[in-house]
Amino acid sequence: MQPDTTTLLKKIGMTHPLIGFYDAPDPSPFEPLVRPVEGKWACVFMFYKKWLEGETLHLTKDNFGCGGAGYWLCHVESRTREDFVKFLADDEGLKASGDLMNQWLDFRQPYQQEHPHLFMGPLREDQYAYLKSITFYVTPDQLSVLMVGANYNSAPGDPPAVIAPFGSGCGTTISMFDDLAIPQAVIGATDIAMRRFLPPEILAFTVTKPMFEQLCGLNEKSFLYKPFWQDLRKARGLTPT
Repeated sequence: MQPDTTTLLKKIGMTHPLIGFYDAPDPSPFEPLVRPVEGKWACVFMFYKKWLEGETLHLTKDNFGCGGAGYWLCHVESRTREDFVKFLADDEGLKASGDLMNQWLDFRQPYQQEHPHLFMGPLREDQYAYLKSITFYVTPDQLSVLMVGANYNSAPGDPPAVIAPFGSGCGTTISMFDDLAIPQAVIGATDIAMRRFLPPEILAFTVTKPMFEQLCGLNEKSFLYKPFWQDLRKARGLTPT
C-alpha cells in the first residue's frame, strides 16, 4: 500500500507532485500519457512540465527518446560500445579517458525491465506494486531536509543512505541503485546535459520504495518538528510547518 505523503510534503513545503518511475504491464492506468515523437530525439526531462500538469511519460524499447534513456532505462544499445565511449569521453569530455569510461560502463549496469512499458509521472496509488523509485524535485533547502530524513534510521554499518553517483539524469532515477530493496536515495539532476530542462534552483532526490516509506513515516520526534528545520524556514521568510 502506498504510504500517505500528505504530512511529509506539507512539512518540507513541497507543492508540486512527486514523480514515480514505474515498470508495468498496462499503460491504461497511467493516462493521460505523453510519448516521445518516434524517430525524433527527446530527453525525458523535456517532459518535466508535463509531469507537473499530471501527464505521464510512456517509454518502451521501441520508443525511448534518446540513446541515453534507451541504454540506461530500456537496455537498448543504439550505438557500439566504441562509439558510446567516444561520445561520452572524447566528444563530451565526461571522463579523463576512454579507458575510465569503459571501466565505469562495465561497473554500472542498465536497469533491467520486467514489463514492456516504463512510465515516469505523478504517483498512482493503485499502481504501487509496479513503482520502482520516487523522485522529489526540490530546492537546496528541501534537499537538505530530505538528506537528514534519509539518514534518520541509518546506522554506521548500513549501506549509504544517500549517494551522489556520476551518471546521466535519467540513469540516476533508477539505474544507479544496486538494490531497490534497501532504503537508499540518490542525489540527481546533476547531469549538465539535462539541467536546461529544469528550473535552475531545482535538484532531484530519488528514493527506493523502502526509503520512501521511511520518509513518509517521520513523526513528531523527528527533526521535521524541531527548531533546526523551522529556523531555516523562518530565515527564508517562510512560515513554520
